[in-house]
Formats: sequence, C-alpha cells, structure tokens
Amino acid sequence: MGGEESERCRHLMSDLQKMMPHSKKDAKLDLKDGVGVVNEIADMENCDLSVLFEVRRREDLYMWLSKAPSGPTIKFQCQNVHTQDELKLTGNCLKGSRPLLSFDASFKEEPHFRLIKEMLTQIFAVPRGNNKSKPFIDHIYQFSVVDGRIWFRNYQLIYPANEKDGAEGMELAEVGPRMVLNPIRIFAGSFGGATLYQNPGYSTPTELRRMAKQRQSGKYVSRKGDQARRKKHLEENELGPDPMADVFTNDD
Repeated sequence: MGGEESERCRHLMSDLQKMMPHSKKDAKLDLKDGVGVVNEIADMENCDLSVLFEVRRREDLYMWLSKAPSGPTIKFQCQNVHTQDELKLTGNCLKGSRPLLSFDASFKEEPHFRLIKEMLTQIFAVPRGNNKSKPFIDHIYQFSVVDGRIWFRNYQLIYPANEKDGAEGMELAEVGPRMVLNPIRIFAGSFGGATLYQNPGYSTPTELRRMAKQRQSGKYVSRKGDQARRKKHLEENELGPDPMADVFTNDD
C-alpha cells in the first residue's frame, strides 16, 4: 500500500481495531494468489469472521466482510473515509467498552440489506463476557442507508447526571471514524463462490475517472471547434477597407 488513501486506510484500521477489542490483527498481505488466502489465516487464528481492507491504484479502498469457512462474503467500496485523528470531535469513549448497534428501517426492506445487517452485527458487536472487553456500554454505532449506500457513525452515549432521568436525558457526541460503504457484490462462499447479489448501479472508480476525462476532453474539443468555426467565419467575411476612414483626415 502507498499514497494518501493507504495512509488513511491504516488509520481507519487502527480506529476499528480499537473499537473492536475482540478482534485480531494480522500483517499486510500479498494478494497475488487472491483474497482466498485470508481463509487460511482465519483458520490459524481460530476466527470465523474476517475483515479485509484492499487498496488499489493507491487511491481506491475496498472492504471485504467474510464468514469463514462457508460464507457469505460482502465486498464494499469505502468512500468518504474520515478517521478519528482527522475529525477531532468532542466525543470520547473508553477503550474496550461494548457498543450498541443501531440500524435504520431501510435494512428491513430488501433481502441483501438484511444479510448485510446480519454480517455487520456479527462483526461489530462485541461479545458479552469477552476477556478483552469492559462490562459496560458507553457508545453506539449508527448504520443508515442513503442512496443505496451505508453511512457509518460512532457516537458517545452521555448519560444524564441524575440517574433518575433515564434515557430521556441522554445525549450523543460523535467520536468517529466516519465512512460510507457502497455494496458491490455478495458472494455465497468465503471470499468467492456464486454471486448472490450484484449492485446494478455500481460503477468502478476507474470507469468514473474515465468518464470524467471524457467530459473534460469533450469540453476541450468543443472549445477548439468553436475557435475553428470563429476563425473560418472571420476569414470568409473579411472586412474590406473602411470608406469612412478618411472622412476626418486633415488635408492641411
């Protein structure tokens, strides 16, 4: 990995690892043989859920969520990523505390969103009694669907000073990180297998960059065409000598 997006990815992975005390981190992988090698690592680490970050072209970030060994696997493109260090928000939560998970009603509307909700729940929810977690809850993860993308936010739960006020007096303060997950494809197996869902409206970053270049080149070609037509018009309609040019000439 390299470049600005790779650095942001490393900071994002660090943030997520702090948020998930039940996770295990592995070294950077060489994916020449494909992403399926992650299954072997998960088996050695005795893990049944995997999160893989993949950076392409040093600027495109992807996240894979997989249930090992039999699947399913969900591939997202990570967009609008902002880490905790970037945001410098006022919220704060204790390292190792357990979160609440909140999903908006859109996750119930379509089958692929119901599957995504289940995968996100299994990965982000800290198991009760985990030996690396703390036995209380002081933050909440919010997952919202907007324009077919999943917006992630992390908020601190600020309890009221008077415990009698209950949840009515509770406030939220954003902690970070922030990210938007654009679903690309859902596979039946772990890092492979039959396609269960493919986003029909998804365009790869390379396609978007090519279309942007075509629009820019189209503007350039149009501008050059206008200049050529203007030049041709002036040549075809060249003005002759002005008959009034000598009217005010002083004969003296």
